[in-house]
Amino acid sequence: MLETLRNAWRIIDLRKKILFTLVILLLYRIGNAVPVPYIDVSALEEYFTTLGNTVFGLFNAMSGNAFSSATIFALSIQPYINASIIMQLLCIAIPALERIQKEGGEEGRKKIASITRYATVIIGLLQGTAYYMMVRNYNLLQVGHSGIWEAIVIVLSFTAGSALIMWLGEQVTEFGIGNGISIILFASIISRLPSAAVTMVSNVAAGGSLFAAVAIIVGVLVIIALIVFVSDAERRIGVQYAKRVVGRKMYGGQSTHLPMKVNMSGVMPIIFAQSIASLPATIMMFVNSNPAEGTFGRGLLNLFNTGSAFYIVLYFLLIIGFSFFYATVQFNPIEIANNLKNNGGFIPGFRPGRSTSDFIRRVLNKITLFGAIYLGLVAALPMAFGTSNMGLAMGGTSIIIVVGVALETVKALEAQLLMRNYKGFLE
Repeated sequence: MLETLRNAWRIIDLRKKILFTLVILLLYRIGNAVPVPYIDVSALEEYFTTLGNTVFGLFNAMSGNAFSSATIFALSIQPYINASIIMQLLCIAIPALERIQKEGGEEGRKKIASITRYATVIIGLLQGTAYYMMVRNYNLLQVGHSGIWEAIVIVLSFTAGSALIMWLGEQVTEFGIGNGISIILFASIISRLPSAAVTMVSNVAAGGSLFAAVAIIVGVLVIIALIVFVSDAERRIGVQYAKRVVGRKMYGGQSTHLPMKVNMSGVMPIIFAQSIASLPATIMMFVNSNPAEGTFGRGLLNLFNTGSAFYIVLYFLLIIGFSFFYATVQFNPIEIANNLKNNGGFIPGFRPGRSTSDFIRRVLNKITLFGAIYLGLVAALPMAFGTSNMGLAMGGTSIIIVVGVALETVKALEAQLLMRNYKGFLE
């Protein structure tokens, strides 16, 4: 990884892209420190100290503490992620959108991206309103600032922040090193590491278990090694191309393979699962978010606590479901089989056409199930063991996202380095 970064830095074009990305991340971190007016930030931060194991703590972890500080970037990338989920589902359910996505080419992708932007703004308005309702219900507004004007300013500030984050991510994707939204999420999680380390040291100094802290660190290193191993793992299906004579030349006859990544969906199932699992908490913001004990509202809030068995199981199942969904969207067995058939290729032991597509689908389902279970276990087990109490907020989820984004970024840099190094092709 360091060697890739060093090589990229030597190339002027890539150096400019890296510097551009760093400037965008600096602007993002500055925005995370700009508070929204009319909210009592000190009271809000004090309240959030009791919400480490709730979905509100999840929001805070994904926004780099901006959610608990009521800054303009408090909503982070959640509106954009929710809008992307909705658009991907609609592109499958609505034939007209599916045609625009698949047959429209570059123009079609621009139309889908434009609709996603508008959906992001609408969802940002809804979540900004929910945030305002939460702070009002908890009496976290500044004294004398609970009128309609204050509400409009707060909601529009949060909405503008979410739209600005979306724009910053698009700039990184277009002019930076790519994966803009993922890199912003990466920066949000990384920004919490110093405070998490200080919290862990403070807990141990205050009489906490040193063995538990060491066990968590060792567990993190093991998870990182597992993530790197599974990220590079793939199932290779042998492909043979038939010989054919064109004029005086013979083509084909070589053997190759069809690579299928074990975890081809990357970190997206986790991000999607978080967005869906957090919907009940968003709805609870619109009503009294601190109901009395024994009421239905309190029971619902406890049910979706990130430490509850129900939430962990739901989170695990959502990750598996979105892994299959994302793998299906990315990898079409029928299209792959048709491409092989049209190019004179076949999988030994299977007839071209339907037999080949059925075989590819079976292999895809098996490796997707393995990858989905791996993602679910790594993300859910730290929640079950309550590692956030030691200062490692969200545990495996954060680690998967950070390591996954880092690997994707390095691969993107390597691809751009390969494009600029033609020596190997000429030798």
